Amino acid sequence: MAASPGRTGSIKKAANGSWYFIVDIGYGTDRRQTRRRGFATKREAQAELTRILTSVEGGMYVAPQRTSVADFFDKTWLPAVEHTIKPGTFESYRRNVRLHIAGRALGRRLLQDVGPADLNALYRDLLAGDELHRKLSPRSVAYIAAILHRAFRDAVRWQAITRNPADASDPPRPGAKTEMRTWTAAQLRAFLDSVAGDRLAGCWWLLATTGMRRGEALGLRWSDVEFERQLIRITRTLITTDVQRKDSPGFAWGTPKTVKGRRTIALDDAAFAALKAHRKRQREERLALGPDYQDEDLVICEADGTPIHPKTISYQFGKAARAAALPRVRLHDLRHTHATLALLAGVHPRVVQERLGHANVSITLDTYSHVDLDLQAAAAARVAALLIASDPDEPGLPKIL
Repeated sequence: MAASPGRTGSIKKAANGSWYFIVDIGYGTDRRQTRRRGFATKREAQAELTRILTSVEGGMYVAPQRTSVADFFDKTWLPAVEHTIKPGTFESYRRNVRLHIAGRALGRRLLQDVGPADLNALYRDLLAGDELHRKLSPRSVAYIAAILHRAFRDAVRWQAITRNPADASDPPRPGAKTEMRTWTAAQLRAFLDSVAGDRLAGCWWLLATTGMRRGEALGLRWSDVEFERQLIRITRTLITTDVQRKDSPGFAWGTPKTVKGRRTIALDDAAFAALKAHRKRQREERLALGPDYQDEDLVICEADGTPIHPKTISYQFGKAARAAALPRVRLHDLRHTHATLALLAGVHPRVVQERLGHANVSITLDTYSHVDLDLQAAAAARVAALLIASDPDEPGLPKIL
């Protein structure tokens, strides 16, 4: 049989009575023959041969491979994308692959055998959890589905598979965001008062009064602080990595995720005073350790000058918050608290956006929509007050039209 000039395939009967075929694949110097065996009838062999010849001529042929999903991610996909994305994004991809894909039944499946049903089964298992795995939220599973979709899309581009099974799968909708928890101004003040003697007080002041992210504070260097103008520049971040990697401290230096993330933030007088007190304490620690101090120019660091692991700083914050007997919030919620208080104080949303490093003001308004509603109510009350004040007949009372 021939699908076009120079492209041939032949069907033969094996000694055991089954049928097989031999077909030319590839082009030019890469042209070669492959064979498929084990067909019960000549018609079945003919149908598969026709399908392969058609896919070869259409440039859609993919040679059979015995690569598992786990091996594809570990040996092909992750190494290929590592230098095309931010370090923090890459670490997130790798962590989710290790925890939720490679070790599951899907990870053992051959890459070329994966279908939409396999992905739907994974989504269902991730949502349900079991005795070995905690159940994940729809938002987390949707994120894993996005990773799978990108990886399979790349596998199609690299001609490892013919179609993307994620296109026909049904991941869960992300659902609502986790409810935001913030402190009131009085609670934040109580917390800052309670940590006055803490060696990390400067860190808590920075996070509470600037809206910096955890990694941004841990990546801050003294060379990023402009003392004359009470400004700090955000130019890098400390990210959590896969702690199971050999010879890895569990963190790495990265850069802000967006252009807006590289920004300059003004400090208020109280925060600046706390930062100067923090520097004085740090200098005393450095003098006490002498040559054993590892000076990396870090603003927030361990007593010996080395970086603090992001998870460690979160743990320390939790201890300090519990000691202050305040409502439980995450370290990241100090960022939310700062933004919420700023908006309630009448700071323009675009200024809040710049301080937080959001890519655009719509993200700020969407994230803090609960504050926006409060501001709308206050605006409505102010407008109503103007209308009442303008009524010459009934001072203090609105007219009902």
